[in-house]
Amino acid sequence: MMRLRSLTTAASRTSILRCAVLLATLLALRPSTAVLAQPPAGAAGRAGGPMGMPGMQADRELVAQFDTDKSKRLDNAERKAAREWLAAQPAQGFGRGGPGGMRPGGTNANQPITPGPRITPAEVKSSGKAPVYDEGAYRTFFLEFENADWEKELEAFNNTDVEVPAQVTIDGRLFRDVGVHFRGNSSYFMVPTGKKRSLNLSLDFVVDSQQLGGYRSFNLLNANNDPTFVRTVLFSRIANKYTPAPKVNLVRVVINGELWGTYVSQQQFNKDFLHDNYRTTTGARWHVPGSPFARAGMEYLGDSVGAYRAKYELKTKDTPERWTDLIGMFRVLNQTAPEQLEAALSPLLDIDGALRFLAVDVALVNGDGYWTRASDYSLFQDSTGKFHVIPHDMNEGLGVEEGGPGGPGGGRGGPSMFGRGGPPGGMPPGGMPLGGGPPGAAGGPPGAMPPGMPAGGPPMGGRGGMPMMVPATPELDPLVGLDNPAMPLRSKLLAVPALRARYLRYVREIAERDLDWKTMGPLVEKYQKLIRDDVSRDTRKIYSTEAFTDGVAKLKEFADKRRSYLLAKIPVSETGR
Repeated sequence: MMRLRSLTTAASRTSILRCAVLLATLLALRPSTAVLAQPPAGAAGRAGGPMGMPGMQADRELVAQFDTDKSKRLDNAERKAAREWLAAQPAQGFGRGGPGGMRPGGTNANQPITPGPRITPAEVKSSGKAPVYDEGAYRTFFLEFENADWEKELEAFNNTDVEVPAQVTIDGRLFRDVGVHFRGNSSYFMVPTGKKRSLNLSLDFVVDSQQLGGYRSFNLLNANNDPTFVRTVLFSRIANKYTPAPKVNLVRVVINGELWGTYVSQQQFNKDFLHDNYRTTTGARWHVPGSPFARAGMEYLGDSVGAYRAKYELKTKDTPERWTDLIGMFRVLNQTAPEQLEAALSPLLDIDGALRFLAVDVALVNGDGYWTRASDYSLFQDSTGKFHVIPHDMNEGLGVEEGGPGGPGGGRGGPSMFGRGGPPGGMPPGGMPLGGGPPGAAGGPPGAMPPGMPAGGPPMGGRGGMPMMVPATPELDPLVGLDNPAMPLRSKLLAVPALRARYLRYVREIAERDLDWKTMGPLVEKYQKLIRDDVSRDTRKIYSTEAFTDGVAKLKEFADKRRSYLLAKIPVSETGR
């Protein structure tokens, strides 16, 4: 209670309630330590390192165990056997359908679940030759699963390496044997069965050549923490003006003939993304999963590859040279004096791209961003050896609303422990347990401790004591975290006066041009008009139709306040103009 009282000056009451909800969740579940132990090398999960926390456990590998015909995938009979085996195992944390009894949900989550209207492909207008991520296109994805209990099957295989096959029809074209799995962390485990949860589709799961408009994978998101459905689209649109970022638009999803409403379609970080943005499909790709304890902000942790593997997921061929290059770049970033840094780092890192990445991250207050958790981003090393930093999750930006599926607080105003001098151990948008450390620490659920994490929880303050709690509000300081060694991309680059001035110029440009409601407002109206009818008849959505409409005023309030604050905070004289 003393710690909760000490935080009231830095975080809203709803944020504290949110932390308490997640703390209760984690402590009540206490997953099996046998299940949540460190996985074999190379078994890093889709959503993060092996920490035994929601979305942070490794994928459980079942395909090899049940693939009796050696096809490298599970057919219906093999999946049935795997499900029966899983049902007999000890509780696996957040894998099968989320934590029992913990269903706060959004403003519509507790409403009775009823089937949506029936829709056939013949009733839907084709988007024709419009680009896949055209913001004006509104394609329909018709999914047909083999089994009527497809949702329970996806729940059973969440956080495993099993894909559930489906037939998918888009614009009259049939794609067979598409791999499907649930995706997401709080957007999955805090949403009840029967409500909209995020999906990942692999068109090339069986047939390598299957693609739509040059894209093989689709992330269909449930607009977690955003009843307006437009924040991720806006974030992507703005980000792509400054730096390569995933493309986003809106799609309709119909499953086994029933409308499941509007989803946010976000581009996958894969070879297709590289082709779009760098005109190549070669090079090394890393994903840095979001985690409050990851210490994945590009710190130099020594030359041992083992210190980095659990934090930086290599998505391409694993070679010693790639790790050597990554570690070498981190070493230069962290250990070079400010007056020498730009010259030394330029051959290794796209510095201007990194500054633009940081500017978008802070200007749009990405609650899942680098500034708050020093994780949840992507890295690409091109053929010249230079690294590029790329945004990943974008659904927690632009003032995500309170009361979302993540529980009380919903994200907006959720504090970060990455203040000036605050090292990792940060508050994710979903909140961090206030009474203890990560799994394995005193007061926390059992599980493997991240490398370098002291017993009892994350270090509390860069200079001793409790770290500053930084709310994700319109008044977020554009120079947040300047003396935080856990965020060298900010603390080291922005220590160079010329680079700091350029960064501030980008932040001010975003405020001037992109946060102006005269620019943003018409876009919001355009996107909502496209989906308004489907949102009103969507029985699976996690927010009410009223929240869809009323949320626009909250978005405008955030944009107006953020713009005014940044323009006042950053004089033109500080931008090097």
